[in-house]
Amino acid sequence: MAEGVPRRQSTLDEVAELAGVSRSVASRVLNNAPHVSRAKREAVERAVHRLDYVPNPTARALATRQTGAAALVVSGEDPSIFADPFFAQVIVGASAALEDADLHLMLCLAASDRGRRRVEQLLRSKGADGVMLMALREDDPLARMAQEAEMPVVFGGRPVGLDPRWYVDVDNIGGARAATEHLISAGRTRVATICGRLDTEAGRARYRGYRDAMLAAGLEPYPPEVGDFTESSGAEAMAALLANHPDVDGVFAASDNMGVGALRTLREAGRPVPGDVAVVGFDDLAVARMADPPLTTVHQPIEGLGREMARMLVALINGQDPTPLILPTRLVARASS
Repeated sequence: MAEGVPRRQSTLDEVAELAGVSRSVASRVLNNAPHVSRAKREAVERAVHRLDYVPNPTARALATRQTGAAALVVSGEDPSIFADPFFAQVIVGASAALEDADLHLMLCLAASDRGRRRVEQLLRSKGADGVMLMALREDDPLARMAQEAEMPVVFGGRPVGLDPRWYVDVDNIGGARAATEHLISAGRTRVATICGRLDTEAGRARYRGYRDAMLAAGLEPYPPEVGDFTESSGAEAMAALLANHPDVDGVFAASDNMGVGALRTLREAGRPVPGDVAVVGFDDLAVARMADPPLTTVHQPIEGLGREMARMLVALINGQDPTPLILPTRLVARASS
């Protein structure tokens, strides 16, 4: 270096890169925060010594407020919702991404006024470094709380009536359109749908995809039978479809659970699948592969949804400004169609 030229200060990003850890891990080591393994702590300390890194006092003050945890908040009424295969896969994906950043995963269920108050307290007290919100319904108070929170918030699926800055979603419209087009291409002309709750963006978007495909093919869409993404609601909706439209020859169910429920009702009614009625679901859960007959479905990357939500949240925690993300879907053809 030329004489008289000041030496450039190393950055936290350079420390993290040399240590082979994330920026958030390096920050927590420098601020003696918990939840960092001994190996990573020692790697960061070696990198600091080698680069002669001097922490920025302002950045240090901000970092010391980190808790080392991120929360996944689900708006729902049933405490067993985390056992649902869909949410279980989301948790697996989110947990893996947070582990890479040395962040712990907290699970919160806003199933009652008391539960929502606890979540509101979490948001206001900054009891976590960031929050991922899922399963929001129209006019859900959690959406308002999230907008007012002074911490990073990532939405899993876009909430109805809001345009959040950070979210991860799947191509619900395109997936539903592909499912319906698959039924039409197989010669089905009387295709009905069992849609999810219409106070959720997923329910509305998948219904729009069904309508778009029917209208594009010159076919009249059926009025939807609405379920709540559960097997029992799919069975009940299929029974209603058979009562109101006994000539139906194809059904798009907006979730695999509802699709399996529809298969059960059709079997009990003596309507062969796919000979009499073809059925397509949405999700590509294990229950679709094990159904009788195996259920044609729309694959969505559920673990990927959780993983990308967590990655986006980590980026926000680290001071970055990520862009919203829409994950692709694809049709998986099986014996039910």
